[in-house]
Amino acid sequence: MASRLPPLNPLRAFEAAARRGSISAAARELSVTHGAISHQIKSLEETLKTALFERGGKRLKLTPQGALLLPAVTQAFDGIAAATALMNRPSTSGNLRISCVPALLSLWLVPRLGSFVDRYPEISLTLTSSNEPNLIYSPDIDVAVLYGSGGWKDCWTRLWSTFELFPVVSPTLLNSRPLRSIRDLREHVLLHGDDGREWYSWLAAADQLDMPKAREHFMGDARLSTEAARHGQGVALGDSITASSLIAAGELIMPFDLAVPAPDAFYVAARNDVRAAPIAKVFIDWMFETIEAERAAQPRPASRSRSLPSPRRRNTNSTTSPMDEGD
Repeated sequence: MASRLPPLNPLRAFEAAARRGSISAAARELSVTHGAISHQIKSLEETLKTALFERGGKRLKLTPQGALLLPAVTQAFDGIAAATALMNRPSTSGNLRISCVPALLSLWLVPRLGSFVDRYPEISLTLTSSNEPNLIYSPDIDVAVLYGSGGWKDCWTRLWSTFELFPVVSPTLLNSRPLRSIRDLREHVLLHGDDGREWYSWLAAADQLDMPKAREHFMGDARLSTEAARHGQGVALGDSITASSLIAAGELIMPFDLAVPAPDAFYVAARNDVRAAPIAKVFIDWMFETIEAERAAQPRPASRSRSLPSPRRRNTNSTTSPMDEGD
């Protein structure tokens, strides 16, 4: 017969305190008192006949025995949460609530949603345009697609795609104000989708940081800067995912043969108790299947030089670089 397991509540208190690094933080998470958490941890230590935390110091530190126990307890609670989610949402029907980076939502996800809806006609979608990581933990959001560095805590996260950045301009603007060399950017308005770091990276790769700039507009996100470029209001930094369809349609042109890696990447994230639910899983799987299929269909271009590039003539059939993806 298997040995008797420790009581559940002390295990829960131990897991929360170890994960949060604080008795007080664990008490707030579990909506109990500081004293209750301390009592439950002490009870667990007495049951196991070993200390789980080193006493002293502002932040809790696990003993070797506590470090051995924590992964098993965390995995067990995640499994219970996932099973509960499956019980509550057992089918691929109902409402799925998704938050997504504004540019990716408008320029990539929405144009492709038809294939998902056709495959899962009983799922209705609620879409939120946001790049706020805290939405991962909101009960009003099931799946979040974010641009960032990853590493968000207490959730499931997987890299969806890296991508490259490069200048894009409308054909109309290029006709009236040519871009024969990178120095010609002095005569154009630079459109920023961030605080200026992305254009700085691209100009550094082009060895043009000393170039005097004309006017600059800061748009707040890449969707707005890309749309402003499409309407001839300046030169924006497009990327190899969200701008690809606009380039293929001839609405935007890449005037130079130089691209730089974006500083961050796109990630798909969900709470541990949600990601295993079929309604969330089918959407996550569809996201990865779709980007992988598009990547496989792209011809591999010749290597790009990072020296001063020559201007690109109007080639609306330009292809984007392949993008790596991993877990």
